[in-house]
Formats: sequence, C-alpha cells, structure tokens
Amino acid sequence: MTESLRPPSGAPLGLYGGTFDPVHLGHLRLAEEAVDALGLAGVRWIPAGQPLLREAPRVAARQRLDMVRLATAGNPRFTVDPAEVEADRPSYTVPTLERLRRPDELGSERPLVLLLGADAFAGVSAWHRWEALFELAHVAVAHRPGYLLEAAALPPPLARVLEQRRSLDPADLRAAPAGRIVSFAMTPLDISATRIRAALSKGESVRYLLPDALIGYLQTHRLYTE
Repeated sequence: MTESLRPPSGAPLGLYGGTFDPVHLGHLRLAEEAVDALGLAGVRWIPAGQPLLREAPRVAARQRLDMVRLATAGNPRFTVDPAEVEADRPSYTVPTLERLRRPDELGSERPLVLLLGADAFAGVSAWHRWEALFELAHVAVAHRPGYLLEAAALPPPLARVLEQRRSLDPADLRAAPAGRIVSFAMTPLDISATRIRAALSKGESVRYLLPDALIGYLQTHRLYTE
C-alpha cells in the first residue's frame, strides 16, 4: 500500500466504488457532502475494473481510472485506489473490502463507510455475498432532501437488515469498524452518466455536467462519440 493512500487515523474513511463511466459532478458532490455529513476523514475512490452486475462500461478501465484521477485532483479529501483496475479480474464489493481489511492495507479496526446512492442500496441484496458487507464496513446511503429510507420499499431480506442495523446518528460510525447503516441528504443534481454519454454521442455540450479537465480528456481521446 502506498503512503499516499493511507488515511489519517481516527475518523471513519469513506469508500466510493463504481464504474464512473464517466465520473461526473453528481458523483463528486455525493463524495464531498458525505465527508461533511458523516464526519469522514476523506473518501477513497475505487473505480471498478470489470463490474459484472450491470452493462459493460463503454470505455476501458484504465481510461475510467484516469478520468477519476483527473476529476478528484486537487481535493485533499479524496484519494484514488487503482487496485481493482490493475487486478484485471471481475470486481465484487465484498472481496474489495476484504482486501482493504488486510493488515498491509487499512486493517481490521478502522471504521470504513461504503457510500451508495439510494437506487444502488435498493439492489444490494442481488450483490455477490452481500450479507458479508456489513461485517466489513458501514453503509451510508445518499438520498434527496425530504426522502426517507423506508424498509417497506426494499426487498424483504434487505429490509430486515436495514431494520436491524439502521442508525440515525452518524457518530455511531466511529464506535465500531463496521455494521451500521446510516443515510444522509445530498444536493439533488439531475446528472447521470447515461445522459452524458448520450449527449456526447450527439455532439452536444456537457459543460457544467463534468469537471472541465475531464471534458478536455474526453475530446482528446474521442470517448463516447459513437
């Protein structure tokens, strides 16, 4: 593990995984607001190499990693973990967390907080070894203001886990390395990677949807143009 990826001790560390195809301002605001709302030491971004539960990414994993690095550069709250891209194997969340729990990584005692959007959380029970998530990390669910994370809207197995593990106090994230589910409201931004890819394929502007540095990268490499 490189020194630049080792977070300061104490406060919980946020983990933000995804395909980021491409990473956009909605992703960045979720991570930024999570730090403040949950009292995190920072957020480690973990681009997926070969995600299996969704449509294959439109661009290569190395390019998605480059885009995350460009988008997060200059923000001292953010670090980028390239291990899933470099591993050249299918990406699953639980094995990623098991890797991070190794003694040569973050260890077993550091509170870790997996950051998810509400839609992603609703699908967690379809994930590989999903119940093991809560033995390895806390889960924080981002939602629009005024939205209440309701167990009744979730698949029954996940609803039961939510009822057992829900906490209304983010301070509980410091009390144990893993096991709690919290939620936090974030600024609603109607931005999606799907919308951005569609706009790029039609030659439309994506300014103010992506960081400017990323727009230059997309243009240079002619990404999402077909």
